[in-house]
Amino acid sequence: MENISVLKQLFSRASKVSVVVHTHPDGDALGSGAALVTYLSQRLGKDAMLIIPDSAPDTISFITEGMDVLDASLLPEEAAERISQSDLLVILDLNELHRTEQLAPIISSSSARKILVDHHLRPQLDGFSLAFSEPWRSSTCELLFFILKELEDGQVRNIPAPSLTALMAGMTTDTNNFANSVIPSTLQMAAELLQAGVDRDGIIDKLYHSDRQQRLMAFADMVANHLTILPSGISYMIMTSEMQDAYGTDAGETEGLVNVPLTMQKVRMSIFLREEGGLFRVSIRSKRGISARNMAAEYFHGGGHELAAGGKIFWPQDIPSKEAASSYLEEIAARFLRNETTN
Repeated sequence: MENISVLKQLFSRASKVSVVVHTHPDGDALGSGAALVTYLSQRLGKDAMLIIPDSAPDTISFITEGMDVLDASLLPEEAAERISQSDLLVILDLNELHRTEQLAPIISSSSARKILVDHHLRPQLDGFSLAFSEPWRSSTCELLFFILKELEDGQVRNIPAPSLTALMAGMTTDTNNFANSVIPSTLQMAAELLQAGVDRDGIIDKLYHSDRQQRLMAFADMVANHLTILPSGISYMIMTSEMQDAYGTDAGETEGLVNVPLTMQKVRMSIFLREEGGLFRVSIRSKRGISARNMAAEYFHGGGHELAAGGKIFWPQDIPSKEAASSYLEEIAARFLRNETTN
């Protein structure tokens, strides 16, 4: 892998390292962040800290269990001070710095050397001293695994066990438990992690067998009473803040709902809207042959991968009110399919 020697030099010269991931951190962000901070602190003896722009969902909080994680939404001054004092910044799992939200200008103005590790398309590389960008990877966790393996001359067992566990957890979430974005190296990574002693069964229990009853009831009601499937094969569900309050669910507990309609043969693309702070957060999943990424980029101020993407809907900028979301989705679904067919 190219640039490993440069990375070794940057790590060896650094004394204080801050690792930053994107806003609304998912399993891949937390997994890669936790893995790298643990490696830097336990293996290399560095002063390393994971900084998240806002809180992670409880459903994946076990990934950073036992770690000191700096939540910038709760401690903004401490996060800014930590970044300003760091002589090396590692940015994980994002292709555009604005996805760190309030931390972006602080990171940009820092004089520290900056490293990017990411698997999204079209990364913005301005300001980075070193970048590892491989969009074909299943996840940033997968990319980071092979980077750490190279740093250890192929000896996976030299990587701290908590790092390996975090990498397995993050890769598992980003592939939806090996349901999408899987390439041969993904399975190679999984095999090597298992050989190194990672307890995958324990990870699966925490990710998929620890739901609260409220989450299951919310999923059942959404699919039974709030799922619309258009003749085109595009489905959508909209969860308002009032519905979230009625269900008693946390934001992270809606993770995975967007995947449910795709289990039906006639659904080609699934769109899920969740109201949050005066906007809708949009999750899109699709089957091969129809691009979730293009849909997100064209209509939701977003992006992502070919079969998994996301974005936002604002009102009144995009729609006059949140009540207009259904008609907007049906309008753009028809327009999108016409454009996809034409292209």
